[in-house]
Amino acid sequence: MNNTSDVIVIGGGIIGCATGFCLSKKGLKVYLLEKDYLTAGSTGRCIGGIRQQFSTRLSIKVAMESMKKFKDMAEELGQDVEFHQGGYLFLAHSEDKKATYLKLIELQQSMGLDVEYISIDDIKKIVPGISTDDLLGGAYCPSDAQANPFLCVDGYAKGIRKNGAVLPCKEVTRINIKGGKVTSITTKDNETYYAPVIVNAAGPFVKKVAQLVDIDVPIEAERHESLITEPIERFFDMMIVDYRDDGCYFNQKWDKGSIIGCYTPKPNVPGHSLGTSFEFVREMGRRTGRLIPRLTNIKIIRQWSGSYEMTPDGNPILDKTDIQGFYIVGGMCGHGFMLGPEIGSLAADFIAEGKTSYDISTFALKRDYASKEVMK
Repeated sequence: MNNTSDVIVIGGGIIGCATGFCLSKKGLKVYLLEKDYLTAGSTGRCIGGIRQQFSTRLSIKVAMESMKKFKDMAEELGQDVEFHQGGYLFLAHSEDKKATYLKLIELQQSMGLDVEYISIDDIKKIVPGISTDDLLGGAYCPSDAQANPFLCVDGYAKGIRKNGAVLPCKEVTRINIKGGKVTSITTKDNETYYAPVIVNAAGPFVKKVAQLVDIDVPIEAERHESLITEPIERFFDMMIVDYRDDGCYFNQKWDKGSIIGCYTPKPNVPGHSLGTSFEFVREMGRRTGRLIPRLTNIKIIRQWSGSYEMTPDGNPILDKTDIQGFYIVGGMCGHGFMLGPEIGSLAADFIAEGKTSYDISTFALKRDYASKEVMK
């Protein structure tokens, strides 16, 4: 095989594959290298939620544009990705949380998002049997959605292969530079691939890949656990998010009925460990059953863990570096799947044309990281 391409993408998750796909659509020959198998990192371990409810203008814009791309994805990729718009419901169990949601809804609505604050009675209608203890209402966006991460990545990878290659089990161990420009990469099995552009989209390993060229990227891996239950009859449609300190988030898989969900551990668990714990199963069961008592005795069939790739402010990084031809696209903070289609499109525009259709400067590598994403 000719080991020369226009672009090398490192990372076989939704971000790397979406970026590679969008670059391929621009006529560029793309080689995508993944150190394990496609979706082996964060993407294959997420729970498939897609939302547009964020707290900063750029994240809301990216999420809304990404949703448009998800709607058209089956047609564009030529295969079903199990996309379904069932909504997201953020529950308010305190006056502070209610006030936060009401303030953010003003911003979100001003940008054209179909979100509203709904009453307890409205919540009871769309989530039969939900506990209303301490509940004050919630922020509801019916156009938020879910999809299958594996099918999305598979479709993107097929598109890359039409004018390039997708190479699993190719771990990059060296990035070669000459005259301040990237020239090639070398893999663990001592193969060299050449390109004038290299995109670091290695998910929770973005920091490690950047260190190969002595660049420090403020992205740290953080372990989160998830589970899925046996299928049951569908009775609610949206992702339910409980932001209390001992809350959780979960939904019913479209057309299957299994409950899939997780929660953010406090304190967080740094590192790349993929271990699981009985504590998570016990706590997730308690938290889910507290919200919807009829789920108390449902059987759990599998649990797993994966990494969030966290930045200090909870927002992604999409930028060039001081090394010519070397780009960073990462730090998705648990939102990579839902933002992936638009992030890939923006990255392709930025790399191929040097500009994007709207301002993404708040995703810059060298920003001050002071503007925090509230709806993490």
